[in-house]
Amino acid sequence: MGQELIGRATELAALKRCFDSDRSEFIAVYGRRRVGKTFLIRKAAEDKFTFFITGVYQATKSEQLTNFAIALQKCSQAERLSIPRNWILAFYDLARYIEQLPQGRKLIFIDELPWMDTAKSGFIAALENFWNSWAVLRNDIKLIVCGSATSWMISNLIRNKGGLHNRLTYHLVLNPFTLGECEEFFKTLGFAYTRKQIAECYMAMGGIPYYMSMLDRSKSLAQNIDRLFFEDNAPLREEFNDLYRALFKNASPHIAVVTALATKGKGMTRQELLDTTKLTNNGAFSTVLEELEHCGFIRLYQPFGSARLNDDKRLRNDTLFQLQDFYTLFYFHFVRGNRYGDEHFWSASLNSPLHHTWIGLSFEMLCLSHLKQIKQALGISGVQTLACSWRSTKSTTEKGAQIDLLIDRKDDTINVCEMKYSKDTFEIDKEYEEKLQNKLNAFVRETATKKSLLLTMITTYGVKPNAHSGIVQSEIVLDDLFRC
Repeated sequence: MGQELIGRATELAALKRCFDSDRSEFIAVYGRRRVGKTFLIRKAAEDKFTFFITGVYQATKSEQLTNFAIALQKCSQAERLSIPRNWILAFYDLARYIEQLPQGRKLIFIDELPWMDTAKSGFIAALENFWNSWAVLRNDIKLIVCGSATSWMISNLIRNKGGLHNRLTYHLVLNPFTLGECEEFFKTLGFAYTRKQIAECYMAMGGIPYYMSMLDRSKSLAQNIDRLFFEDNAPLREEFNDLYRALFKNASPHIAVVTALATKGKGMTRQELLDTTKLTNNGAFSTVLEELEHCGFIRLYQPFGSARLNDDKRLRNDTLFQLQDFYTLFYFHFVRGNRYGDEHFWSASLNSPLHHTWIGLSFEMLCLSHLKQIKQALGISGVQTLACSWRSTKSTTEKGAQIDLLIDRKDDTINVCEMKYSKDTFEIDKEYEEKLQNKLNAFVRETATKKSLLLTMITTYGVKPNAHSGIVQSEIVLDDLFRC
């Protein structure tokens, strides 16, 4: 593999520690589609696998077993192809092959593991037997399993109640790149994008390495987005359905939830989601929310002052659910909205009301996905904090007011964060100053907090000093979000 691994230093080191340990390891790597899981594992292993297989999407049990037999024949260089009748025999054949090998670690990599678990196939039971009755009794087996179907990985491996309960020795969630990692990615590939352009690219497709690898450095960002999303046969035009249907067996309720959230940037409560989607309020709906959260598509916003350790936040009436997947938000605002098939829809939409609405929502998402960088810039990385939100329900002066980000600190301080995207330094006028002051007053009045409040503006290029800017106590700018 000639391509260089960018970022992922912590994840790479963790995997190599497992590979070099003196015991058998059962490692699970999961994360959303296209985030770079397979590439990371192959780099960590330097492609030196004893056995390597990738599950086949929507294949039958018979087809999966045939695929397994072919992979084993390639590794063992056997003359004949022997297809096992079931998964117990398949893993037995794998164990028998490995037992014939010389001493040294044995790296077994099963990619897209969830796809191999077809209905009534007995795959999980066979995997349990392979690990519990053979692999764990040795000290040289490094079993690495990987999958994009995060909900399956969590249910069947992380939270397994049967034979694989607590059998994982290490699991890794691979998240999208941060802005800083995206900058490193673009520099390595010879792009000349500014930080503002990198941020706008991030707001369109998130920090997904595969999406970014499709960009052409000889073209402007606008040209690239038109090419990837809007031209005939654009490679990312149909990604939405592929993305959700690859992750969830029945993706319809998941799509219904993100569709509803895409229209409400401030987030929705459980009841508001039920009213909008017309889904049934039951355990299945809670599972849909949990799976979307685990896959990184939505986040739960803890209301200020309501944190209780034993609460199921998904059942609370005041918990806000908010879309946090950049590609999904972009899809609903632009790709699905391109009713006339305009191949230059993005370029034509720049500076339009549609673009202004989207970029405001997306910039807030950008800030919320870089809370570590915000805390670092504020100098509070070592302070215990809780990120939460607040909605006004009682105030007559600020009825319906909302604070999207409160950093509630252990040192009796709260950073009240206002996030504003601007092409230049952001200017606070008299009307906006009064709005901010009313919001702060309403927050203190309704929550009765005794903590001190610090109004924090998070903008692209800072706040312009004037007669009304004194209300701001601290500032975060776009450059701060690029911190490593």
